[in-house]
This record gives sequence, structure tokens and C-alpha cells, in this order.
Amino acid sequence: MLKIPARIGIGVIAVALAAATAPARAGQTGGDAGARPQGHAPRTIVHLDGPRGIDALGHGRTLVTETNGDFSLVVERRHKPARKIHLGNLPTDFPPAISKGTHGWIYLLTGASGPPPSERGFASLRAAGRSSAMAPGTTLFRWRRGWPAPKPVVDIGKYQMHDPDPYDQEGFPTDSNPFGLVALRDGTVLVSDAAGNDLLRVWPHSRKVRTVARIKPRLVKVPPGLPDVPPEQGGPLPPAGTPILSEAVATSVTVGADGYWYLGELRGFPATPGKSQIWRIKPGTTNALCDPLHPRRGACKRYAQGFTSITDLAAGPKGIYALELSKKSWLDFELGVPGSTEGGLFLVRRPGTHPRVRELARGQLTLPGGVDVSNHVYLVGPLFGPGALMRLR
Repeated sequence: MLKIPARIGIGVIAVALAAATAPARAGQTGGDAGARPQGHAPRTIVHLDGPRGIDALGHGRTLVTETNGDFSLVVERRHKPARKIHLGNLPTDFPPAISKGTHGWIYLLTGASGPPPSERGFASLRAAGRSSAMAPGTTLFRWRRGWPAPKPVVDIGKYQMHDPDPYDQEGFPTDSNPFGLVALRDGTVLVSDAAGNDLLRVWPHSRKVRTVARIKPRLVKVPPGLPDVPPEQGGPLPPAGTPILSEAVATSVTVGADGYWYLGELRGFPATPGKSQIWRIKPGTTNALCDPLHPRRGACKRYAQGFTSITDLAAGPKGIYALELSKKSWLDFELGVPGSTEGGLFLVRRPGTHPRVRELARGQLTLPGGVDVSNHVYLVGPLFGPGALMRLR
């Protein structure tokens, strides 16, 4: 059966969607499509253009990034409209991740990109190429006030050339698409690489990079409802029930209130709903293995599962927040399945041995791009087209 590396650039989420043996699926739902909205709609703070990156600093101050590469500080004002202060720009057509570090540093992360869904067909996934042609590439940048532009810190893709994924399923073990970012209090930075299926730690001053943990593939079954895709568009598709090793696609990282590092995954083809996981990693860990077959072993342990297409994580005093681009799946959105633009936000609490999961703003989110928590829960989205910075009531 044909092995197709399914990379989606700016269409869907610009992550290296690690596929195995076939290109696509559609039809199976991973959420409550058409569910009635519950609770108050998130309050719009300021309008943005295709936002993704977000870092809620507290006291009504939030860093955001937009599709044209702009990064800004949004300042909320009592009884007045919020003010958006433009800080700078990176020459990329997909919004970078953003995180404020110590001593006034602001870190930005770029990865692979490509054309929007309206400008390409499904077959273009195979021809999208292996590395980004954008000027920033797979790069971690930093910026501070007074600088005319961000400066590169380290080329994540270059590091991955010497740190191949031994569990790669698409014939390109050195592929790289850094997607998630969080700056730590000790001055280092965590980066989740969606194509490398791993979590990295960067020391900006020395430019040293170390692998924290790597997520192994997970055996899943192709869900029912596959569309009839002709050969020229990547078909035929495998039958429902076909077991496939699906790569993790590590999209997101955050630091919990307990100090542990949490790693979220999108899960690649066949994008079977309910197969995305959240991993909990002991701080200071190097070269850990996150193993779906043995999820309680070692320094990387499974914290929660049952999610679909996680693209961001955030942490607050109540628990870990997991953001889903689409509750049906990223692949349903890619194929234009009705109802697949509904995203999901879930609060994961773990008071005992089993996590409790509660959906927030049910039915209120459309292709959300990012989430973060300070004194409130903040969201940005939709990821494509006109969007906004929003706050949950």
C-alpha cells in the first residue's frame, strides 16, 4: 500500500501530519457535531487576522501572533476598547508560536508552512515538500524592546538532522516542524516538534539543544466512513478497520501548576477521533520515551487521552486546558466535512488516579488557534481568516 507523507501547511495547522500507508479519511465524528452551544459565548477583546500564538501575561496583557507574521501586545482597558500594540514581524505566512521569557525576552517559533486549503487540493499533501521555503524556516527567534526585528537563536531543523526519529513512519526520520513553545523560568525554552514527534529543550545563550522526550507511534484502526478518493488525488483509501501505526505529531507544550511539563499531540493519519493524548514529563528529563503501549513507565507518563486533534495546551490552577482544532478531526476539516470547523476546549483535572475532563464553551469555538491562562482563560481564533482574541466569561 502506498506510503504518503501527509504534511499540511497553512491549510489546517502547518504541522507535519505524520501519515502512514494512506492519505486521508473522513466521515467519523470525534465530537458532538451540531451540539447546542452551552454557557456564555467567549467575549471578544480585539479583532485579529488569523491568530494562533498566545501568551496571557496577566493584568489584561496578552501577547498574540497573526497570519501575516505580526506579533503584538494586547492591553485591556477598563470601560475602553482594548489597545493592540504592534511589536514586530516575522516574514512568514503562518502565525508563529510566542512565549515571554525572563529578563524581557520574547521568543517566537516558526515551522513549515504552505498554501491555504482554498488554493490546493488534497493531492498536494504529497507534493508539499519536506522543508519550508519561508525565510524564517524551522527557527526559534527572540526579541526585546528596541530591536527592529527578532533575531534567530537556533535552527531546530538543523538539530533534528542529527537527531533522527527512530520510529518514523513516513520515510523521513530527520523531518522537522517546530510548532509548540513555552519559555521556562530558568531561561531555557521548550519546543515541541510536530514532525520530529518529540519535545526539545533549548539553552538560548549557548544555543545548546537537547531532546527531552520522544513519542512512539500508536496503533489505531482506520475508522468507517472513508470517502471515495480517486488515484489522482491520493486514493484508493484503506478499508475501515485497517490497523495503522499513527505518528504522534507533537503540537503543544505547557508547564503545569505542579511544575511538570505537559506535551500534547495531534495524532497523524488516519486521524482516528479519540486517539490524541497528553503526556506528563518530569522536569529536567532527557531522552525519555512516551510509549502508548506502556503509558505509566519512565519519566514520561500519559496524563490523559481520548482527545482529537490537539493543537495547544495551557495550564492554570484548575488543571490543564486542551484545545482541539476540530472535534471531528483535522482530516475532516481538510476534506471539508460539514461540521468539522467546530473546535473544542477541555479542562482536564486529575484529583485522583483518573483524570476528569469537562468541555468549556461547547459549541462556541470555530477552528481555535491557541489558548492560555492567567487570571482568565484566553483564546485566539479562528485560525484562518478574520479572528479575535477572546476571553471566557
